[in-house]
Amino acid sequence: MRMNLEYGPEDALLVVDMQNDFCEGGALAVAGGAALVPGINAEIAAARAAGALVVASRDWHPVDHASFTHRGGPWPVHCVQDTQGAAFHPDLALPDEAIRVSKATAFDADAYSAFDGTGLGGYLREKGVSRVVVCGLALDVCVKATALEARREGFATRLLAPLTAAVDPQGTPAVLDELRDAGVAIDGEASS
Repeated sequence: MRMNLEYGPEDALLVVDMQNDFCEGGALAVAGGAALVPGINAEIAAARAAGALVVASRDWHPVDHASFTHRGGPWPVHCVQDTQGAAFHPDLALPDEAIRVSKATAFDADAYSAFDGTGLGGYLREKGVSRVVVCGLALDVCVKATALEARREGFATRLLAPLTAAVDPQGTPAVLDELRDAGVAIDGEASS
């Protein structure tokens, strides 16, 4: 499924955390995660063809990360650096020139947004990007945090709603309202 969005050189398509541990069979799986891959691949192809930047964020946790339950955090062990769980979904068609952004790499701090501690905002401005288009996993955690931070960083921001999925699908309407209230444009609203 390809969204009806026109890309240009001033755009960045930001694919959030399409990693094995967040897809079915992973340590912190989001229902419907793997099914997003073909649509995201279509967006990657369209963005590339239009000269837009393609960015893929990933959780890249050290072995004993602060967010893990055994350290008092809220999440099971997931997306540990250099493991199969931290790898991008095998069917995700990330081009070699895609920018890969690793977040939550410090032992003592979590990061949900692709902008958190990564320098991504400055990099995108340096590349002349004015609009960020967001998709990926999970809508109610890292996608939400990334879209909100993109707005705080001053970028026009669009969420491709059908190309994301939530940990808690019942909370989707509230998440979309929060994003809309922050000025994020929502394309193809997911059914609630």
